[in-house]
Amino acid sequence: MAFTSIHLHELSIIFGILGNIVSFGVFLAPLPTFWRIFKKKSTLGFQSIPYSVALFSCMLLLYYAFLKESNGTMIITINSIGCAIEAAYLTVYLIYATKKARVYTAKLLGLFNVGFLGLIVVTTLVFVRGMDDHTMLSKGGMRESVVGWICGIFSVCVFAAPLSAMRMVIRTKSVEFMPFWLSFSLTLCAIMWFFYGFLIRDFYIALPNVLGFAFGIAQMILYIIYKDSTKKQKNNNNNGGDLMIKESDIMQLQELAVDIKLGKVEKIEQDSEQQNRPADAIEVIVEEMVDVNNNEGNNDIVKEVNGKSANRDVPRGDDAC
Repeated sequence: MAFTSIHLHELSIIFGILGNIVSFGVFLAPLPTFWRIFKKKSTLGFQSIPYSVALFSCMLLLYYAFLKESNGTMIITINSIGCAIEAAYLTVYLIYATKKARVYTAKLLGLFNVGFLGLIVVTTLVFVRGMDDHTMLSKGGMRESVVGWICGIFSVCVFAAPLSAMRMVIRTKSVEFMPFWLSFSLTLCAIMWFFYGFLIRDFYIALPNVLGFAFGIAQMILYIIYKDSTKKQKNNNNNGGDLMIKESDIMQLQELAVDIKLGKVEKIEQDSEQQNRPADAIEVIVEEMVDVNNNEGNNDIVKEVNGKSANRDVPRGDDAC
């Protein structure tokens, strides 16, 4: 049975609503990260780049939706919500970030959301005409097409961002930092918005999501391939293959370092038996800590070992505090 225009309109509304729901879930994905930042009163080495770019993307799509002559409601609703959520993330980040991270984030916001977006808006309003040649704020026409192309190109760049994560998975043979459900949600989101764009014949929305779908499928395939390798690595770590130091371990090692200086070496073996750790491994770590303290000539506590984060699940960044 052939679809009538009424059926196509109803389908577009359904996919638009589903796209809004899935996208809302994707926007909420970083919430646990910012809850940790709030609890620790520190950005924990996380970078602000993804949230600055996400805010710029939402604002750019909002501008495009306002220029559309029709079928812009679904795009406006989800991107308005996205702007509010990303702005909240960035506010929390700026509150607990170091001075260096705050300056870097301010530069990003100035570059993307003020400079780049402002340039696009002013240029298209002044030099590109809409449907009504005599009205500066007119919709549609060449103005809609130009901004649509800009949105499409930027969306392709954003969808290509997971290539770095996929490369890391292949190199490390671990999917620890590429959660399956996030990849699945992004793939589902791309499907919904592709069909929405296709049904309303907005190919600036539909075509970039083809790439998003392809990358999402590739991520899930990589997850299936390397998930067993990740489990083996975790088992090896738990069995003492790699000694990972957590915050509680650091506190105990601090006390051991002090005891070493006071000549109470036997405390190492007692504490290692209580904590069920290899005594020789702890001795090596404590010796390194004592050497660092002696070389620096002060009593500062070593909070990182061999350049790795003390907390295993905290990713490092260029602006790590």
